[in-house]
Parts: sequence; structure tokens; C-alpha cells
Amino acid sequence: MHSNVVPLLELIRKTSTDLPEDVRKALLKALEEEQKNTVSEYALKIMQRNIDLAKGKSQPLCQDTGSILFYIKTPIGFDQKAFEEEIKEAVSLATDKGYLRQNSVDSLTGKNSGNNLGPGTPTIYFEQHSHDYLDIRLILKGGGCENVGAQYSLPDTTLGAGRDMKGIQKVILDCVTKAQGRGCSPGILGVIIGGDRSTSYSASKKLFLRTIDDVNPEENLKELEESLLKEANETNIGPMGFGGKTTLLGVKLGVLNRLPASFFVTVSYMCWSYRRQGIILNNKSEIEKWLY
Repeated sequence: MHSNVVPLLELIRKTSTDLPEDVRKALLKALEEEQKNTVSEYALKIMQRNIDLAKGKSQPLCQDTGSILFYIKTPIGFDQKAFEEEIKEAVSLATDKGYLRQNSVDSLTGKNSGNNLGPGTPTIYFEQHSHDYLDIRLILKGGGCENVGAQYSLPDTTLGAGRDMKGIQKVILDCVTKAQGRGCSPGILGVIIGGDRSTSYSASKKLFLRTIDDVNPEENLKELEESLLKEANETNIGPMGFGGKTTLLGVKLGVLNRLPASFFVTVSYMCWSYRRQGIILNNKSEIEKWLY
């Protein structure tokens, strides 16, 4: 076994079985504010029970452990190719131990690889930084919430949405409305304004590395995040689509430059099982810090 496989395996285990504290607090707040003796309150209580059991037994929070997305910052000159092989070894081992379900399927034959390895699985994003340690972050994104993401091209005449802030807000709320409970609400949105069709989807998922309670440094985006969260939670879609006060736990917005001919608004939807974790790994293959 390679030296970095053990901490990588622990990162996968913790991401799959133990929600970060900011997510726990947001779900607890939703439970406290929900109307008592309703189906929506009952759904939130089941989520809380599931969270406790998964952590206590080191078992996955959901039967769908989802797409495996690594975001890694490396020192200059770091051997990314060798580290990618260590990641794959850790993913295969985590699948064998049951921390990850067997989720990687050949799109043409339907054959399951059995170890979560294959073209595009896992997905690994590398970038360099000026430090001597590794910053490794992992998102496990389930298929149910992935299915209700959407991309809009403005202007959208069917929704009456123009190329302005009102139009942006209108299409994002349309995505929430169409999702209903199918994305396993209460959800979190990662939204990119601009970019092209591919870069905007990748960047929208990277927004899930933010914590639920952080504040956007851009004032206009901060105001739009707050407004969207308020309006979404007034739709009465609620937990799992059963009605109620909490349809979304958070909204995260980002902006990319675009071509003059194109104006995309790309929405990624994360379910309540918001599996996101990260570590600082030193050059001795030791976890120095948990990031969430």
C-alpha cells in the first residue's frame, strides 16, 4: 500500500459517513423551525437519525454514495500522476470496505466496475499552490440531486427571463420549483452566472466547497443569495417535497466571464446529505488538519 492511501481512505470514510458541522447545524435549525407534528418535521427527524447512525456505525449516509469529486492543491513540482494512482487505490479500497457503494457503471454495457474506477471515476481536479503541503477536498454528490440540476440560456422567452439580475433569479427559482422533492430537499444550490456550457457546470459544483454559513464577499451576489434562499423557502416545497418551511439550506453564487453571444446560468443541486470534507496532508503523509 502506498504511503498516502491510508489518509486518503480516512478522508473518504469520514466524507461518506459524517456530515460537516455546518450542515448539521443547518439541518437542526430547519428542524427547530419546522411546524410540529407534520410530515415535513418527521422527514427532518429521520434525516437527523440517519446522520447519527451513519456516524456511529461508520456506514454511508445514503445508499447512493455518488460521484467522487476530488479538488487538490499541490506544491510546485509535485508528482500528480503518482498521487492519482494513490487516490484510485484508496477509492477501490474504500469500496471494498463499504464506505463507497459500487457506483461506477459502463454507460454502454451497464456493467458495474465493482470498485468505483473507470473513465471519469473518480473525477480529480489538480491545481498548484505555493505551500509545501497538500490541500485535499472531497465531495460525494448523489445521482438524485445531480438529476435535477439545470442550465439556462438567457434570454429565456418561455420564462420571461432576460439578461439581467431579475432574469437570473427567475431561472434559478424555476430550477428549484421543477426539482420539488426529487433532489432530496432541503438542498443547497451552486450557481454559476456566465462561462460556457462545460466550465460553468464544473465551477458550479466547486461552489459546494463553501460552507453553508459563509458570506459571499461580492455584495450584489450576497444580496441575491439571501433573496433566493428566502423566496425558495416560501414555495412550501419543503423537506423531500412534503411541504414546509425549508426547501433550501443555502445558495452559493459565482460568476465567470462569457462570450457576448452566450449567457448561461448553470445550477447544480446538492441534496441534504451534503457530503463534503477536506484535509491538509503534510509531506510525511500525516493529516495535519481537517478543513470542515
